[in-house]
Amino acid sequence: MTKRVVFLFAVAIAIGFLAASPPKFIDPQNMDLSVKPGDNFYQYANGNWLRKNAVPASKTSWGSFNELREKSLDAMKSLLEDATKTATKGRLYQMVGDYYMSGMDSITIEKRGFDPIKADLARVDKVNNKATFFDELAYQRTQSNGMLFGFGVVTDRKNVNKYLPQFSQGGTTLPDRDYYLKNDARSQKIRNAYLDNLTQLFTLIGEEPTQASQDAEIIMRVETALAKAQMPRVDMRDPYKTYNKMTVASFRQQTPGINWSDQLTKYGAKGQDTVLVQSPAFFRSLDSLVSITPIEDWRTYMRWNIIKGAAPYLSDAFVKQNFAFSKVLSGQKEQTPRWQRVSMLIDGTLSDLLGQLYVEKYFKPEAKQRMLALVNNLEASFQEHIKNLDWMSEGTKKKALAKLLAFKRKIGYPDKWKSYEGVTIDRNDFYGNVKSASKWSYNQMISRLGKPVDRTEWGMTPPTVNAQYSPVNNDISFPAAILQFPFFDFNADDAVNYGGIGAVIGHEMTHGFDDSGRQYDADGTLRDWWTKDDATKFKERADKVRDQFFGFKVLDSIKVNGQLTLGENLADLGGLAIAYDAFKKTPQGKSSGKKSLIDGFTPDQRFFLSWAQVWRSNQLPESTAQRILTDPHAPDIYRVNGPLSNIDAWYQAFNIQAGDKLFKPKDQRIRVW
Repeated sequence: MTKRVVFLFAVAIAIGFLAASPPKFIDPQNMDLSVKPGDNFYQYANGNWLRKNAVPASKTSWGSFNELREKSLDAMKSLLEDATKTATKGRLYQMVGDYYMSGMDSITIEKRGFDPIKADLARVDKVNNKATFFDELAYQRTQSNGMLFGFGVVTDRKNVNKYLPQFSQGGTTLPDRDYYLKNDARSQKIRNAYLDNLTQLFTLIGEEPTQASQDAEIIMRVETALAKAQMPRVDMRDPYKTYNKMTVASFRQQTPGINWSDQLTKYGAKGQDTVLVQSPAFFRSLDSLVSITPIEDWRTYMRWNIIKGAAPYLSDAFVKQNFAFSKVLSGQKEQTPRWQRVSMLIDGTLSDLLGQLYVEKYFKPEAKQRMLALVNNLEASFQEHIKNLDWMSEGTKKKALAKLLAFKRKIGYPDKWKSYEGVTIDRNDFYGNVKSASKWSYNQMISRLGKPVDRTEWGMTPPTVNAQYSPVNNDISFPAAILQFPFFDFNADDAVNYGGIGAVIGHEMTHGFDDSGRQYDADGTLRDWWTKDDATKFKERADKVRDQFFGFKVLDSIKVNGQLTLGENLADLGGLAIAYDAFKKTPQGKSSGKKSLIDGFTPDQRFFLSWAQVWRSNQLPESTAQRILTDPHAPDIYRVNGPLSNIDAWYQAFNIQAGDKLFKPKDQRIRVW
């Protein structure tokens, strides 16, 4: 071997080692070290990353979650494109492949215009009295086009082994009732844009501009009346306020203009004599509204709901007009690429088919085992927290521990997959495919009635980047797609994994004990298991968290709604504290000295930096304003700075001192769990 060959060989080896060098799970290049950790830890941990990562034109925000969602979408695209070429492999590939092809076939979709909804529009034109109005409402609902109010089959919160029909408030289009009722400049701008959107979409189905404008005013008038009847979003978080169990006959007495028994029969729920009503006051107002509103207006309202439900799947003119309004509402500058919209649609409607492909290719079985170990460690830490509480009585502690130990774990993907028997997919009929999958979903929901409650069902799909706690199931779920960096990585040190996915696990566990979740017992039943004194002490502490977040301001005069976000804020605070204590039991958590430093940071510092980088995100101001009204999560900066200001270990890790902006005296730091 010549010297030159030896040299090149050595260079190649060196390059290989460089390429294989481990990533910096906590990268100082992403931080803004000019900011004091005690003044704004979110900015300190993420400042340079935030400066370098503007929101893409096709998004409303950009952060760690978005990066993983993009990665998940890329994975789905690969699976779907492969499926379009492998129809001979069986029904699963044929269904998801043909569905994807139909959604990507913009030429055929364009040729059809709004032909796919003409039959439904013609049906609505025949509605000429209240009886035919309710007949058509029922028919549209069975086609998965529910309007005017919500309807579903849910677990009875006070008898968790039984499904019941549930009626819920609804009927509006804008994201929250406040958009109809508030008169600030932002709300008025959105209402004006909505009126224009209505007018333009009515024009696209052939209405003259004057008629379209009049119809738009009718929709605004009807939806505003419905918005006035709705419970505020904060009240909707109260599980007792929204639990109203009554006989169908009693429901009819409260709303004499609506024959609920007849409606249920037409929904496919014949013979049901008991229902849950989320907001009786809403339905009493609805009953009055139906009686005083001309049938012509109700025809217009039904036409609008048919257009609204179909617009994303029709020709380009409808899609572009939809997006034109979305730009005003969310600030998004460019339409989400078609392939992403179609991929998300398939993930939402044939989730178990696409999910099987996703899990087979992208989910490592060892990730599930590692997650189970982390969950066990977090559970042990939470047990210690409960046992050591100085404000809770021993009797209530025993019941809290029983609930914690009863948690069921769902990790990665369901134990059994739905097969979607009866769904037909035609690669030349995109809208028909959407309807077929939606109708199957409706029929599957109705088929629950009379059957045992299936506690194995998932509320999320495997490619979803999220996690969840279900109070009626008393379970925690972590889909496959969230088990990636920055939440989790096999090669990351424990500080990173516990500050990321560990704190998320703790967050979901704490939801079982937040202001709403704590009202459900170990088997998921809505039942009070607290002593009066313990409940009072819990509320005193929760109110402090509420008040802390009411003090955070975003976008000029808009403040965080501390009551709306209370459950999530309690979960963040509890989850972070529980994850930290679990981390301290690991070898790295127990280590100290120079040998324990990685990239210049101690294990404790890396734990808290990991928590902060999970929530790094830039968001458009329009989207932020919408989230303040609708999202039970606080803005990301406060999800970091808010709970950390209450964690003693964070003060010690970063030497936070009096005079720092986030400093709170020790006796003012809030601890709930």
